[in-house]
Amino acid sequence: MGTTGTGTRPGPRRGPRPGADPGLYGPSSVTWQCHGDPMMWIAGLRALYLQALHPRAVRGVMENSDFRADAWGRLLRTADFVGTLTYGTTEAAERAGLRVRTIHRKLSATDPDTGERFPVDDPELLMWIHCAQIDSFLHVLRRSGVPLTPDQADRYVDENRVSARLVGLDPAGVPADTAGLAAYFERIRPELAAGPDALAVDDFLRGPPVPALLVRGRNLLWPPLAGLAYGSLPGWAHQLYGRPAPAPRSVTRRLRLTGRVLRSIPAGLRWQLPPGHILKAMRRMGPGSRPSPYTLRTSAAILDRPGRA
Repeated sequence: MGTTGTGTRPGPRRGPRPGADPGLYGPSSVTWQCHGDPMMWIAGLRALYLQALHPRAVRGVMENSDFRADAWGRLLRTADFVGTLTYGTTEAAERAGLRVRTIHRKLSATDPDTGERFPVDDPELLMWIHCAQIDSFLHVLRRSGVPLTPDQADRYVDENRVSARLVGLDPAGVPADTAGLAAYFERIRPELAAGPDALAVDDFLRGPPVPALLVRGRNLLWPPLAGLAYGSLPGWAHQLYGRPAPAPRSVTRRLRLTGRVLRSIPAGLRWQLPPGHILKAMRRMGPGSRPSPYTLRTSAAILDRPGRA
């Protein structure tokens, strides 16, 4: 969700261009308005911390990718996938989903406890990856100040069943609201653990390798961001990792401050970063498709007016 960087409320919004392809979500969705927010990067790190707590899921990553050598590439490819699904054309999103399903269909890994081989596109693993990601996106966005009502949060979870379909899940079995998402985590928690693979991910995220010239910058900028991602995890995740976290109120204050700072950067500048999904979508759909926090606030205010059904 972008801002102008000036703190001023934008002028009247025009609707999308008639006949333009809105993709799988479109400007009327909560997802479209939220996924342009710069706090999505911290939310993505939180998702990695959370996903690594499923022994089979993280083993699938470790055995089928050079995570340590190409972690930055993997993060950028994941961001590109989310951006394509959110802001790309219907054809581009479906094509991206097919590519992911085709790759996963060929891969397997070894259970770290039993030695059993398993397919990485096992629906239980796909469900875990999906739910950990959606929970992380929603949690960080709301906690850092994105003004989602409970109904909008439920809509966000429901809308993203389309992304679950694209990676190979039956949307009918995927949580459709925040209550369903919370119930899923209650069911899955006994299966989670911080084994050697999860600790390796934790170690990596605390100090990812960078070229020598960038080490000082990483040491200055990265720890606060990774610390925020880790701190925003639920308490049971901190217990599994065995590392303490700051007090929840402190984490919330830091998330809100970081959100304000990042959102003060003009959206047009932030969205210039490759691959520029949002700018491409706005050119396709028209200026009325610009993601904006005021869109969600206005929608909520209209729905709350007396006399509306």
